[in-house]
Amino acid sequence: MSVVALAGGTGGAKLSHGLQQVLPPGALTVIVNTGDDLSLHGLEISPDLDTVMYTLAGLANPDTGWGLRDETWSAADMLARYGGPTWFRLGDRDLATHVRRTDRLGSGATLTEVTRELCDALGVPSTILPMTDDPVRTRLRTDDGWLDFQDYFVRRRHADDVREIRYDGAESARATPHVLDAIASASLIVLAPSNPFVSIGTILAIPGIVGALGASEASVVAVSPIVAGAALRGPADRMFETLGGDPSALGVARHYAARFPGLVDTLVIDGRDADQAPAIEALGIGARPADTVMVDEAARARLAGEVLSVARERAGSRVPPRAPTRASPGS
Repeated sequence: MSVVALAGGTGGAKLSHGLQQVLPPGALTVIVNTGDDLSLHGLEISPDLDTVMYTLAGLANPDTGWGLRDETWSAADMLARYGGPTWFRLGDRDLATHVRRTDRLGSGATLTEVTRELCDALGVPSTILPMTDDPVRTRLRTDDGWLDFQDYFVRRRHADDVREIRYDGAESARATPHVLDAIASASLIVLAPSNPFVSIGTILAIPGIVGALGASEASVVAVSPIVAGAALRGPADRMFETLGGDPSALGVARHYAARFPGLVDTLVIDGRDADQAPAIEALGIGARPADTVMVDEAARARLAGEVLSVARERAGSRVPPRAPTRASPGS
């Protein structure tokens, strides 16, 4: 089985790690959001790519879900002493990742090539792909105006209400051949429990990706990032409220059904939301209750196994391929 996961943030990284645990080596490809990328201290930083990479390499900080375990902070402390910006702190070993990425990009390598080199050096057994090699930046309109994603998320601790989202550069960006080939050859496509607006939504904003998903005959299984009316981490629940949705598993299903008609075949929801299954299925999306809270590595693998089980059952039922998928206007 060849599995492609679309992911961003810690939830996406955790499920990707679970899939890596239960699949044969090399069977998993993770397409990662790069709309959160930023330039700081003259360095090119890709937070979601690095979170997925460190997690699949077994190096992630288990307490935060991002960064490296047993990290040291000497460089950050010295930068602060020099009066440099301190709102986005980079650990010493993490800093080396950004130095290497920036150097290779400056010498003409693509982000896809650099990501492969970094993953090879860390012994990651799966393939990690940026959603595009072109620059895309997620920006959010708040009551104080437009903010870059990391200003909103880190500097201001995602305390602002989000009124609108745009993906600067997405219209002129292109999915790489690596991304399109991975989707075309997949037997299962997974939308991780990442923020539907600023992680999965950013990936789907890249021209060519929605069309490739629609052309695929692989099952598309999404996992809800909302459990019992709340996001386990991050601002997804508040975004549903301020952008005109419902922070619930049903709200997630409605979001995907409205913006990307026909894309999702099955939504895996937490058992605490099982009562919403009939309403989800009324949208034409299958609903599978499961334990979706990934408290440890065993829970990650268990949820990944549930996702694979859903896909196998769908394949066994010989459900006809979906109709061509398109993004709805304004998505």
